[in-house]
Amino acid sequence: MSSTKIAGVGFYVPEQVVTNFDLMKVMDTSDEWIRERSGIVERRYAKKHEETPTTMAAEASKIAIERAGLQKEDIDFIIFATLSPDYYFPGCGVLLQRELGITKTEIGALDIRNQCSGFVYGLSVADQFIKSGMYKNILLVGSEMHSMGLDFTTRGRGVSVLFGDGAGAVVLQPTFEEGRGILTTHLHSDGTHAEELAMLSPGSHGGYHLPDVDFGFPPAEELGEIFVYDNLLNNKTYYPVMDGQLVFKKAVTKFPEVIMEALSKAGHIPEDIDLLVPHQANLRIAQFVQKSLKLPDEKVFNNIMKYGNTTAASIPIALSEAWEAGKVKEGDLVCLAAFGSGFTWGSALIRW
Repeated sequence: MSSTKIAGVGFYVPEQVVTNFDLMKVMDTSDEWIRERSGIVERRYAKKHEETPTTMAAEASKIAIERAGLQKEDIDFIIFATLSPDYYFPGCGVLLQRELGITKTEIGALDIRNQCSGFVYGLSVADQFIKSGMYKNILLVGSEMHSMGLDFTTRGRGVSVLFGDGAGAVVLQPTFEEGRGILTTHLHSDGTHAEELAMLSPGSHGGYHLPDVDFGFPPAEELGEIFVYDNLLNNKTYYPVMDGQLVFKKAVTKFPEVIMEALSKAGHIPEDIDLLVPHQANLRIAQFVQKSLKLPDEKVFNNIMKYGNTTAASIPIALSEAWEAGKVKEGDLVCLAAFGSGFTWGSALIRW
């Protein structure tokens, strides 16, 4: 039986660099405040009206496909993970297919909405397709354009300073080398605190999940007027919200748990890891996880300082950058792990 290998990696980040000092011009914050709480120094923002999650994904995909030694037409399935799609529907998978110029192949395209865990979830799904023999060249992409929907005022600083734009992609193929490729993946979720890291509107909930919140919906007897309504611009519920302390507390618990779950399943211990690539949510979280697993600095790759939190794109961007820097070598044991909105979390253990 085959396993799944990563045959090519690639990433793209926009040219525009936005520093903490740039954000100080539009909100009451400071470079020290942001660095102390998140480790972030700068992030990238895409060009309005010129770049989208799909266009960035296409740039990352072209690099990954070339590094895999393939032509675009060789891709036989697309998985696209994002929380900031070009359209509410259709999904970005078909838009990426069009952007790459391969619509004539009529391959399937799957969109995943698992936020920060989206890439790991997508990797697990792709792994099953590859191992079953259904597909041979899967393009898995994580791409985000957060800058299009953040609250750039003091009111929104607790969230807005954390996020950046970018895309990462991998090409997945079968391998018949014993003990190589994806060794195991593990996915989890707990929806108890779903609204503690969320964008509540637009949506079709009509206030059902938060009966004590006055969204300002029109009377129930009126047709429509739930997804988009007059008071939406006044109540600002289209901006993301986050209970930072709760997210931090959950993340530093679930990150080590799901990493240990993967190691245990594959018969390994933390010191066997050659490189841990955690989702780049917060440098403080990554450092806490590193300490709990007793991993030295050279075994953990972080780049949140440069790019901020790019949610579904953060792991493939970091993995690609680590590979380019020579930190991922053939035979290395690489661990990927993520935690995010939902809450959802997961891990993957790979023998490169």
